[in-house]
Amino acid sequence: MISIAVSAIFKIPYLVPSSVLIIYFFTASFLIFAYRIWVKELYHRSLKAKFTAENVLIFGGTNSGALLKKAIESIAGRLYKVVGFIEENENLWSKSIDNTKIYSFEQVKAFALKCKIKYLFLASDDIDVELKNRVVDYCLTRNINVKIIPAVQKWVDGNLQTRQIKNLKIEDLLNRPSIELAPEHLQKSLTRKRILITGAAGSIGSGIVKQLMGIDVEQLILCDNRETALYELQYQLQQIAGGTDNMVFCLSDVRNKEVLQNLFETHKPQIVFHAAAYKHVPLMEMHPCEAVKNNVLGTKIVADLSVMYGVERFVFISTDKAINPTNVMGASKRITEMYVGALQINQQHIQKSPKGNFDTRNEPHIFSVNGNTKFITTRFGNVLGSNGSVIPRFKAQIDKGGPVTVTHPEIMRYFMTISEACSLVLEAATMGRGGEIFVFDMGEPVKIADLANKMIKLTGLVPGKDIHLEYTGLRPGEKLYEEVLNKDEEIIPTHHKKIMISRVNKQATNTIAHDIEDLIALAEKNKNILVVKQMKVIVAEYKSKNSFYEKLDVIEMPELISVSA
Repeated sequence: MISIAVSAIFKIPYLVPSSVLIIYFFTASFLIFAYRIWVKELYHRSLKAKFTAENVLIFGGTNSGALLKKAIESIAGRLYKVVGFIEENENLWSKSIDNTKIYSFEQVKAFALKCKIKYLFLASDDIDVELKNRVVDYCLTRNINVKIIPAVQKWVDGNLQTRQIKNLKIEDLLNRPSIELAPEHLQKSLTRKRILITGAAGSIGSGIVKQLMGIDVEQLILCDNRETALYELQYQLQQIAGGTDNMVFCLSDVRNKEVLQNLFETHKPQIVFHAAAYKHVPLMEMHPCEAVKNNVLGTKIVADLSVMYGVERFVFISTDKAINPTNVMGASKRITEMYVGALQINQQHIQKSPKGNFDTRNEPHIFSVNGNTKFITTRFGNVLGSNGSVIPRFKAQIDKGGPVTVTHPEIMRYFMTISEACSLVLEAATMGRGGEIFVFDMGEPVKIADLANKMIKLTGLVPGKDIHLEYTGLRPGEKLYEEVLNKDEEIIPTHHKKIMISRVNKQATNTIAHDIEDLIALAEKNKNILVVKQMKVIVAEYKSKNSFYEKLDVIEMPELISVSA
C-alpha cells in the first residue's frame, strides 16, 4: 500500500514492492548506527592507548632507531610508547631520533623514575657486557622489565611481532666479549686434516665439531659412548651442513682399546681433541674407581694410541678443578695432566737422543720412537649451558615455583661460554708447541647466590617473596672458591691477552707412567680407599674437602700403595 501511495503522489509507475523498501530502510538504519558505534569505539580505544601504553627505553639500535620506534609502537594494541634511547656513544647524547631523545646511562637514572619507565628493550648484540650488567642491575632494582628485540633482519616479513620480544636470559649477562682468533691461522693449521673428537656429543665436544664445520677439514671422526646423544648430534649436523659425508660417527667408550685402535688404524687422525670425561664432582666422589677408569685410563689409551699412530697434535681438555684438587674428579684430571705432560717430555727426549740410544724398556707407555706428537692441555672453568650446569637447574626450579637450591651463600664460580671454551681449544691446537697448559682469563668469579637471585628477578618475580632460596650445604668434594693457578705454577703471557700458559712443576714425570699403571690396577679391582690413597700420593696437593676421604689426609703415606694390597 505504501508503494502504491508513493507512486500515486509522485506519479511514478509502481515498480518496487513495499517489502523491499521496508528491508532497505532497516538495513540502511542499522549500517548507519553500526558505523557511528564503530567510529566512537575507535576514538575511545585511541584515547585509552594514549594513556595506558607502557613507557619504554631502547638500549642500542640507534642506527635503525626510527624504524625500531615505529615498529614497537605499532605492535597490536599499542602496548608500548618509546620515550628514549640509551647509547654508549657520547657523540649521540642529547640528539633525537624521530623526536625521541638519546640519553647516556647516567642521564637515564634520573629520567627513568620521572617518566615511570616500565620496560627496557635491548636492541643490539654488541653492547659492552659490563655496561649491560650495570644497566640491567639498575633496572631490576627499579622493577623495570628487561627484554630483547631481534635484529631488523630477523623480523617476520619486515614487521616486529610480539612473540619475537623475548625475556632477557642470565646467559646474556654472564657472556663476555668473545676471543678474537685469526681465522686464517686456524684455516692454515686445520684445513685438510683428519680430526678425532672424543666426547663429541658433549657440550664442549659438539661445540668444537660445529666450529670445525666452518673449516675445510678432510674428515671429522666423532666418538662418544652415549647412543642417543651421538644420534642427536648426527641429526643436528645433517640439518646444519645438509650432509655428513666427511664425518664418521663412532659409538665407543674411550676405555675400549681394541675399538679405538681399529679407529686409529682405519681413519689415521692427525689431530685429536680429547673431551671425553666424567665431570660431576659428587658422583665421582662416590665412584673413585670409575673416575680413574674413565678419566685416567681412557685418556691414557687415547694418548698412547696418538703416539703409536703418529698423531700430530693431542689436545687434552682439563678443568680448573685440577688445581689444588679437593675431590676425586679434580685429582683424576690432574693426574692425567701429569701423564700427558710426561709423554711430551719423553717425546722431546726421543727427538734429542741419537737413534737407538734411547732406552724405552722402563717406559712401557711409549709405543713409537717417532717423537712427533705434541701434547697440549687446556683448563676450563664452568661452561654456561653445559650438561649439569646450575643455570638449567635454576630455571627448572623457578618454573616450578621454587625453592631455588644453592649449596652455600658464599660459593663462587668462574663461568665461560661454550663458544669461548671451544675457541680456546682450537687456538691451543694451533699455537701449542707441546707440553703447555693453556689457561684462560675467566674474568671475575660469580657468587652463585647472586646468580640465582638475578635469574629470579629476570622472570619478574621477587626473591624471598615469590621464590625462596634454600641453602643445602656443600656437596662431597666441593669447595667454596675455584682457583686459577696452583701455588707452584707461574703464568707466561702469549700473543693473545686472554690466553696464558701455566708453567707447572714437572713433579715425578719419570715415574708417572708406572704410578698410573698401579692406580689403574687398583681401580680395576674396585678398591676405592686404596685408589684414593694412591691418588693422594701421586698428587701431593690433593686434600679432600667435605668428603669421606678427608680422613686419609691425616695418614702418613710415604710411598705408593702396592697393587697386590
